[in-house]
Parts: sequence; structure tokens; C-alpha cells
Amino acid sequence: MQTPWLLSDDASRRHRRRLLALLPAALAAAAWQRSARAQAWPGKPIRIIAAQAPGASNDATARSYADYFSTRLGVAVTVENKPGGLGMIAAEMVARSPADGHTLLMTLHSNLAQAPVLLKKVPLDTSRDLVPIAALSTGVGVGVMKKDLPVASLKELIELGRKRPITVGNYGMASGWHLMMVQLGRQSGAKFDIVNYKGTGPMLVDLLAGQIDLGGGSLAGLGPSIQRGSIRPFVITYGGRSNKLPGVPTWVDEGFTGPAFQSLAECNLLLAPTGTPPEVVTRLAQLAQESAQQSPRVKALIDQLGLESGPIIGDELRRFIDQVWPAYRGLTRELGLAVE
Repeated sequence: MQTPWLLSDDASRRHRRRLLALLPAALAAAAWQRSARAQAWPGKPIRIIAAQAPGASNDATARSYADYFSTRLGVAVTVENKPGGLGMIAAEMVARSPADGHTLLMTLHSNLAQAPVLLKKVPLDTSRDLVPIAALSTGVGVGVMKKDLPVASLKELIELGRKRPITVGNYGMASGWHLMMVQLGRQSGAKFDIVNYKGTGPMLVDLLAGQIDLGGGSLAGLGPSIQRGSIRPFVITYGGRSNKLPGVPTWVDEGFTGPAFQSLAECNLLLAPTGTPPEVVTRLAQLAQESAQQSPRVKALIDQLGLESGPIIGDELRRFIDQVWPAYRGLTRELGLAVE
């Protein structure tokens, strides 16, 4: 039998017609397989891989979703923390998992945005290898200081930073908080030494112990320590003024404007491997969105974070990514940040 590329013109045309005739059946079979997989989902326990350590909004969001998903889907939903590598350890683990809706990723969206501009070798394509499902804002962001730091305001903090280096705990390399503090140092002339951690929890341990001067993050991770008076808030980093932090100014209130101080929204993003049946992605997105009204645990988290709305999904989520990821990447390049 001749190989297709050696067939005569007539034979070649007949061969192409046979292939084209088979194409609808092949497409139909593939669609049936996807539909069958979606209808059988979930067929076993679901895992949510969290890219940060316990003690932050990332972990809290993952566990709140897990609780609600389990109730609604009738299967166990567990959370595994895999911090490190700018979130790429968790992201690669999920991206390489079967695209069947049983392994999901919960990560800071800034990790996925920043990896291509920070890492020399990225283990996956963060824009193509994962499908966004839902995003929940980290809410009101806050900058805090250890309780015995001898300053009472951002102005005094800057003055101190001009006299001696101030150590700044950072919950994730090239996070919004990281970019803000680098930009603040450039604009003010203060010296801020960034110390990177694998999440808010480990950073908070050192802040409470007095090993670092400053930290930043969400109210989910920092709120209880603020309420106890163990750390002191000095600026709202994103989200606007909040009744949960009365009297605490925003960057704009303090005279700092521009992309670093006004365009770096942060959220926890739920994703699945590319190739996951669209019906499964849609169902998960619906569950995430309805959890804001139906789940006591998610509602409590939203209140704790100081949010006025729940998760975003679908086209709204895509618009958010298309708008915010370039802002993160552009500022990272401008500031010359890189993983050493």
C-alpha cells in the first residue's frame, strides 16, 4: 500500500475525502467522551492544592471552598499545601494532573502573573496550561509593623528608613506588597530590605517575634494579631478605607499614587488543568459564586476580609486577568526585580 504522500493526485483526493468524511464522527466521539467524563464527575475525592502555607487568605479560601464543594457534590474535598517556588511547585503539580476536575489549584493570581518575568525557567505556561475558574479578592490589604517599632505613622517610618534599613517581610516574591515597598523606597529615599517568605503565616511568626520590622497581607492572616495589639497597622495597601481599620490611611491619603499604589489588586485564584471539560469548569465556577450566599464559612471569610462582594467568574474574571497581569509584569520589569 502506498503512503499518503506518494499517492497519485486522484488517489490523494480520494484519501482526503475519506479523512474528511471521518472527521465529523471523530469530533462527535471526542465530544461524547468529554460529555461522558463531565457527567461522571465527580467520580472520586477532589484535591485543592494551595500554593501558600497555612495562615493566610490563600489557605483560608481553599478550605472554605473545600467545605462547600464537599457538601454540594457529595464527595470528600481536601486541601494540600504546597508552598514555594513562586507558587510554581503547586501550579506545575496541578497542570500536570489529569484534566478531569479532581485536582484543582488555589494560588495568588500575582504568582501566575509574575512567573514569566521573574523566573529564568518556568515549568509551565501560566496563561495556557491552567484554566481560571473563580477568583476571590484578598480584600482589604494592610501594611503592619512590629508593636515596638519607634514610629507612629508612615511619615515617621520613612524618616526612620532614611536613617537605617528597615526589614520588610513579604508573603510572596513579587507580590503587590513587595512591589509597593520597593517603589516606596525609590520614591522616598528610605531603605527597605525585603525578606521573602512562603506565605503570610511564616512571615507573621517572625514579625511577632520581632525578627523583622514590617509585614503586609490580608485581614484573614493579619487581622487577629492586629485586634490583639500584637502588631500595628500603618497603611491600607489596597481595597480602600475600611471600618475594620478605623483611622488607618490609604497610600493615596498619604500622597502616594501611580500603578504600584493603585493598580495592584490581589486575589486568590481557583484553576484547573487545561483540557478539563467545560461543563466541570462551569459547575465549579457556579459553586464558587453561590458559596458567597449559601456557605456560612465562605460568608464569614468574606466578612473577615472586608469584602463587599463574592467571587468573580467567567468573562469578568478574564477581563480582570487581562487588565491586572500586564500591570504587575510592567512594574516588575520597571523595578528590575528578579529571583536570585
